[in-house]
Amino acid sequence: MRKKKLDNSVIIKRLWAILKPYRGRAFLSLLAMALTAATQPLLGEALKLLMDMGFKNKVPFSLWWIPGVLVSIFVLRGIGTFATAYYNNWVLSRVLNDLRAQAFARLLRLPVARFHEESTGKVINTVVGDVRQVVDMIQSVFISFVRDVLVVIGLLGSLLWLNWMLTVVAIVVVPLTAVIVRTTSRRLRHLNRENQRVTAEMTQVVEEAARGHQVIRVFSGENYENRRFYLRSEALRGFSQRMTVAFAATTPVTQIATSVALSVVVVLALRADMTVGEFTQFVTLMLMLLTPLKALAEVNGPMQRGIAAAETVFSLIDAPVEHDPGTRIIARAQGHVRFEHVKFRYPNAQSLALDDVSLEVKPGQTVALVGMSGGGKSTFVNLVTRFYEPEAGRILLDGIPYQDIQLPSLRAQLALVSQNVVLFDDTLRANIAYGVEHVDEARLAAAIRAAHLDDVVARLPEGVDTMIGENGMRLSGGQRQRVAIARAIYKDAPILILDEATSALDNESERAVQAALDTLMAGRTTFVIAHRLSTIEGADLIVVMEHGRIVEQGTHDELLSRGGMYANLYRLQFSALVEET
Repeated sequence: MRKKKLDNSVIIKRLWAILKPYRGRAFLSLLAMALTAATQPLLGEALKLLMDMGFKNKVPFSLWWIPGVLVSIFVLRGIGTFATAYYNNWVLSRVLNDLRAQAFARLLRLPVARFHEESTGKVINTVVGDVRQVVDMIQSVFISFVRDVLVVIGLLGSLLWLNWMLTVVAIVVVPLTAVIVRTTSRRLRHLNRENQRVTAEMTQVVEEAARGHQVIRVFSGENYENRRFYLRSEALRGFSQRMTVAFAATTPVTQIATSVALSVVVVLALRADMTVGEFTQFVTLMLMLLTPLKALAEVNGPMQRGIAAAETVFSLIDAPVEHDPGTRIIARAQGHVRFEHVKFRYPNAQSLALDDVSLEVKPGQTVALVGMSGGGKSTFVNLVTRFYEPEAGRILLDGIPYQDIQLPSLRAQLALVSQNVVLFDDTLRANIAYGVEHVDEARLAAAIRAAHLDDVVARLPEGVDTMIGENGMRLSGGQRQRVAIARAIYKDAPILILDEATSALDNESERAVQAALDTLMAGRTTFVIAHRLSTIEGADLIVVMEHGRIVEQGTHDELLSRGGMYANLYRLQFSALVEET
C-alpha cells in the first residue's frame, strides 16, 4: 500500500492518542522512572559522606548505617525498576493490541482492488511486523528517553549544586550529541523505509514457499526459491550494516568528547578547593551521566525504524475503505438482477473489461456465463458482488440501484462457491456456519445433508468439531468443494454465484458435487461460470461473452441452432471429449 509520509509531530500525536486511555498506568510508570532516577544522585551523596566522614579515625555514626543506607538506596532502585518494567509492559501490550486491531479491522474493509495491488507478504508484514516495530519504538525510544532524561536532569542538578563551573565544562558534550543525531536522522529514515520494503518482499517469498511447497518440489524449484530468499536476505544484511554504521558512529564521537570534558574537569577539580568526598561525588556523578547520555545518543536508530514503520501502519489504518453510499436495507431480495449499459475498466488498464453490457435476470433463473478467457465472465461476477463499481451504467437488484443499497445488506443476499475454495484453519462446523455467532444445529445438519457431506462427517474423529487444517488440507478436493457448497446452503442467500465450481474435480467427485449444487440452486437466482458446457445445458439462459461484450444469449438448444460462437465452442468440446474416450 502506498505509504503516506507523516511529520514526526503528527506520528507522536497519533501515538499519544492511542496511549491516552492508559495514561493512568503510564503516569505510575513515570513515577517509577523518577524514583529510579532519584537513586543515582542519592548514591553519589552517600559516597561523599562515606569518603569525608566514614574514613576518619573517629566515625561520627554507627558503621551499620553504611550498609543500611546503601541497601536502602538499591531497594528503592529495585522497586522503581520493577514498577517501570511492569507498568510499561501493561501499557505497551495494550497499545500493541489496539494498533494491530485497528490495522486488521481496516484490512478487512479495504477495496478488493487493493489486494490485487499489494502482495500478501507486505500486508502480513504491516499488521504483524511493522506494528511491533512501532511499539518497540515507544518502548526503546520514548520510555527510555523519558527515563534517561530524568536521570540526566537529576545528575545535572546535583552536579550544578556541587560546582556549576565544572558542570558547564562537563555538559559541552550535549550540543555535540544533538548535532550528530540531527545529521544521521535523514539517512536512517531512508534506510529504514528500504529495509521495510525488502522485509515485506522476504515475507512474501516465505509465504509463497510455504503455500506452494508441492509445486516447488515437483518442479525442482528449490534453487530458484533459495536464490529469491538469499537476494532479499543479503539486501537486508546490507541495510542493517549501513544503519549500524550510521548510528554507531555517534557513540565513539560522543565518548571521545565526554572523555575530553572529563579530563578537563579532573584537572580543574584538583586545582579547586574540593574535599576528597566532593571530588569523588562529582566524578561518580559524571561517570553515571555517561550511560544515559550514551543511550540518548543511540536512540536515533530505533526511533527512525519506528517512525518508518509508523508511516506504513498509519497508511494502512488511514486507507480508504470500500465506497458505500447506500442507505437502503433489504430484508431478503427476490433475486431480480438487471445490468443496464454497464461499462467497467480495471485500474491502469487500457481496454474495457465490460463494454455496454445489458442483461436482465429474473428471480430464480439460472444464468450461465460462457466464452473464452478474458471475455469478461469473472468481471461480470465481480460487479454482481460489488467488489468493483461500474465506470458507466448501473446495476439494479429488485429494481433498486446497487448504489442505494448498504453493502452489508447487499452482500447478505449473495452466496459464492468458487473453484478456488477458501477454508479456514478451524472446525468443520465453523467453516460451514461461517460468520455466524450462534450456530443453528438443525440448519447445520440440513446443510450437511444437502451437500452430501454425511459420510465425510461420519468418518471425521470429532465429527463437525474436527479441525480441518489450513485451507481444509485434511479433506480431499471434492470434500472441500462440498464444504463450500454447505456453507452457501447454510447461508440460504437468494442469489448464488458458482465460479467454475466443478472444473477441478474427478468424475466421481463431480457427480457428488453436482448433486449438491442442484439442491443448492433450487429456487435461487444463480450465476454460473463454466468452461465445461455440458454442465450448463439445462440453464435457463446462456450468455456468451467475448472481449467484454455479450455476443449471444439464449437457451442451449436456441444457441446450437444458430450455429454461432456457442455452437462452435460446444462442438470443439464435444469432439475433444470423443477423442479422449
